[in-house]
Amino acid sequence: MTSLNRRFCIAPMLDCTDRHDRYFMRLLSKNILLYSEMITTSAIVHGDRDYLLGFDETEHPVAVQLGGSDPQVLSEAAKICEDYGYDEINLNVGCPSDRVQSGAFGACLMAQPELVAECVIAMKSSTSLPVTVKHRTGIDDRDSWDELVKFTRLQVDAGVDALIIHARKAWLKGLSPKQNREIPPLQYDWVYKLKQMFSDTEMIINGGIKTLSQCQQHLQYMDGVMLGREPYANPYMLANVDAELFGDSTEAIDRLQVLQQFYPYIEQQTGKGMKLSHVIRHIIGLFHGQPNGRLWRRYLSENSFKKGAGIEVIQQAAKLVI
Repeated sequence: MTSLNRRFCIAPMLDCTDRHDRYFMRLLSKNILLYSEMITTSAIVHGDRDYLLGFDETEHPVAVQLGGSDPQVLSEAAKICEDYGYDEINLNVGCPSDRVQSGAFGACLMAQPELVAECVIAMKSSTSLPVTVKHRTGIDDRDSWDELVKFTRLQVDAGVDALIIHARKAWLKGLSPKQNREIPPLQYDWVYKLKQMFSDTEMIINGGIKTLSQCQQHLQYMDGVMLGREPYANPYMLANVDAELFGDSTEAIDRLQVLQQFYPYIEQQTGKGMKLSHVIRHIIGLFHGQPNGRLWRRYLSENSFKKGAGIEVIQQAAKLVI
């Protein structure tokens, strides 16, 4: 089994971490581990696999996140994902959205730790890839330390290769997914303690991490960090990850170099009929915090949707910030 470096991971985010976003982020860092959006097992087994699972080879290392709770179907989906060339299979046990709950997977699976362990065993039986689980510290009133330890022990005993822990509980009723990322208090101390208790199991911490200096602090206790919303809103922060967290001395790429390297991909995708706005919506934050960054965002937002819009829209927007 290939050993993956999970020191810095990009969180799987619905409507965000699609193939275009992952290609773009890979231009900023060659070491970060990228994750797909959550894809349901039923979609993989019965849907358009090339559309759902296709990705560019430059994205490696890249993991796929599955949403499901049927061990047999997860096993089948994991094998399909391996055949597509992914580097890791991750199971979503953290998403609290109503849609995910109605499918009986995501965070509500925290209440069924034995079933999650069965899912891990089933996926490991069908693939040679590492199988990981992304979960919360608890849900609703099932949020005790003992319940978290039980959940963890069952997954470790099932042979899970790594656990990615969002250091918050989730409320399944009454809070939106956005509120569930902000309102339940962070429990970093619990996650550190869990790592001490299960020292041989790789553990990655997630939740509320915004800066590389905060990453450095967490890495004193954990094997890796996972960030989501911050690098999506401010992607250029990733340009310093290789140097600061992986000891890579290669000079960081600047914003204009990123754009120039992204141009051929954009032209390739629009040449296939993909709308420009769909490909470039992920680069809106590239000039976050920069002089005239607002002009860049506004120009792209107003012009990328126009019929026939192409690479010239981005080139013109770039002139506004240079």
